[in-house]
Amino acid sequence: MSGSMRASYQPLRASSRRLESPFSWGFLGVLLLALELLLPMCSDACGDPPRYQTMKPQGDPAPPYNAGFTVDYECRPGYRLIVPLVRPTTSVCQPDGTWAPPLREACTIKACPQMQEPQNGKLTYIGGASSLGSQAQFVCNKGYYLVGTKILKCELSGNDVTWSGDPPSCEKILCKPPQKIPNGEFTNSHKDTFEYNEVVTYTCKPLNRTDQYSLVGESRLICSGLNRWSSDPPECKVVKCEYPVLKNGKLVSGFGKTFLFKAKVTFECLNGFYLEGSSTIVCGADSTWGPKIPKCIKGDKPSSSADDLDGGLIAVIVLTVFGVAVVGTCV
Repeated sequence: MSGSMRASYQPLRASSRRLESPFSWGFLGVLLLALELLLPMCSDACGDPPRYQTMKPQGDPAPPYNAGFTVDYECRPGYRLIVPLVRPTTSVCQPDGTWAPPLREACTIKACPQMQEPQNGKLTYIGGASSLGSQAQFVCNKGYYLVGTKILKCELSGNDVTWSGDPPSCEKILCKPPQKIPNGEFTNSHKDTFEYNEVVTYTCKPLNRTDQYSLVGESRLICSGLNRWSSDPPECKVVKCEYPVLKNGKLVSGFGKTFLFKAKVTFECLNGFYLEGSSTIVCGADSTWGPKIPKCIKGDKPSSSADDLDGGLIAVIVLTVFGVAVVGTCV
């Protein structure tokens, strides 16, 4: 009996040792499987909310974004909701890690207030209509000048858009009276202002029987800008050139007893002489002749190298034409 008890006991102990190892590995596998199933529940179900050009999430939501997390979108600064609103602006995190419904842009760019063209001027929008980022350029009509900023920009002001300044205006161009000159006067000198393109004419006062003042400079001045005349005023001065004498030559035009400002004379030489210099001279503002009085040189005028070249060229052309004609005749 004791022997049988020993026989039954030994198998039991052997069976216990055989089951110990399989049980421990199976428990570990179950544990790993449970952890694998629990990991998605501990992590975020969705990534960051989708980004849009005209919209942004309200309140800057922060992760985790689990299933059921809702994001409401609002317009970015400088944009407004499209009216009527037909597109959703809310998205929800789904259990499969996606955001639904997929949204489309629901906002449009804001526009600055429309401006009227300035009186006596024009307004042009650069870059399209008066929306954010566009520019308004002002130009005045001829005879008017711009008071204010020429270009305004449609830019952000907080969450709204507005023009960078007030619109300019176009004012009439006027000139103050031009400068008075000694011994002279100008037309309409009694006026306090002159309009754009208005003309004044200067003249000199009489001096005496033998001499008189000459007007040196522009006689007509034009109001060409705001208090700006087309040139400096002239001056009245006595200009008298000496009588022009040409040895071995003579005057052929411009005869007179006195030679005042801009007087013009023309010379020629006597037979047997040739002219060196300009044949026509003019009395200048400094009471001298310009160019200077020429000279009459005895003899024949020497030919210049240019004349020789021209003559040789003509001879070559004539000989060439003659040769071609001869060859043609022979043929």
